[in-house]
Amino acid sequence: MKIIVAIDSFKGSLSSLKAGEMAADAAREVFPEAEVEVFPLADGGEGTVDALVEGLSGEVVRLAVTGPLEKPVESRFGFLPATHTAVIEMADAAGLPLVPEGERDPRRTTTYGLGELMLAAIDRGCRDFIIGIGGSATNDCGLGMLTALGARFFDAEGKAVGRTGGDVAAVRRIDLAGLHPALKECCIHVACDVTNPLYGPLGCSHVYGPQKGATPEIVEEMDAAIRAFAGLAERELGIEGAQVPGAGAAGGLGFAFHSFLKAELKPGITLVLDALGIEKALADADILLTGEGRMDRQTAMGKAPVGVAKLAKMKSPKLKAIALCGCALADAEAVNEEGIDAYFPILHLPMTVAEAMEEETTCRNLRQTVRQALLLYRAAQG
Repeated sequence: MKIIVAIDSFKGSLSSLKAGEMAADAAREVFPEAEVEVFPLADGGEGTVDALVEGLSGEVVRLAVTGPLEKPVESRFGFLPATHTAVIEMADAAGLPLVPEGERDPRRTTTYGLGELMLAAIDRGCRDFIIGIGGSATNDCGLGMLTALGARFFDAEGKAVGRTGGDVAAVRRIDLAGLHPALKECCIHVACDVTNPLYGPLGCSHVYGPQKGATPEIVEEMDAAIRAFAGLAERELGIEGAQVPGAGAAGGLGFAFHSFLKAELKPGITLVLDALGIEKALADADILLTGEGRMDRQTAMGKAPVGVAKLAKMKSPKLKAIALCGCALADAEAVNEEGIDAYFPILHLPMTVAEAMEEETTCRNLRQTVRQALLLYRAAQG
């Protein structure tokens, strides 16, 4: 009997690794002879740094960088010494929560701090990068990040332009000669779970601009500026990629990474699973225990539990994938069509959300539910 445990964090209650350890303890109680392996889990968004650092014996490097409003913010990246890999969540440097609601305007925000995180990682010796770009406050087409990395952008008069979303419209010349030379040695993997093109009705400005504070007028203004920026890059430098799926992610960061830095855009869960090396462990597994805090239709659309369940079924078709969750919405049953054989909410008594999210309560409920699910599995096996 072999059981693989890979549970996403129960946000606000348990980290991915803590949840996995609780489930593994319960599994060993039911199957004391079983081989049980625990892997952290994340989907490339929030929690990815913590999951990979914990799972791969890394460390968190903390530093101050330029925030989205061009003021210093405390940020961080994960450093995995075994492979000299940097794990970065762009939201730690340019995320929407870093901008007060009353100050949200994507013409004023920048990804410059993300570039500073990358430079710090390069200085530490990193040449491999896993970068999650979800949750941005920006729409600068990567102008800020690229500027931090050494690219230069000039207006019609030959003056250097700024580094915010509003400065994109002024760019008339692009000079990449100053890009950090180590970038030529870097392999950059970008966790990107959207397929939007760079501009147009489905582009970054129209689809994501409003949630970042853009009015309809600002949306049109930014879309035109980004379209012109992409056209300039193609004419001057032969750089294409505006229509690549994911080019519009994070206010055009997908385009900047793919077209200027030759990065690979991949689903976040794929990047995380590859980094963890879980595929080999799944090959002869009998049971997968996975899950997350809240399970709903979005889970079925490629979030971490479904991602690992699909991989598990590919590697071991007879495997049973069991998911645990803090709560399940009515549409959560969609996960049963995507690799998860059954899911179990862990609450056992009526209680407030605050009570349910207490760490001790979550641990107790999770262990008890895992035990019951595995007892049923054992009984079914005869």
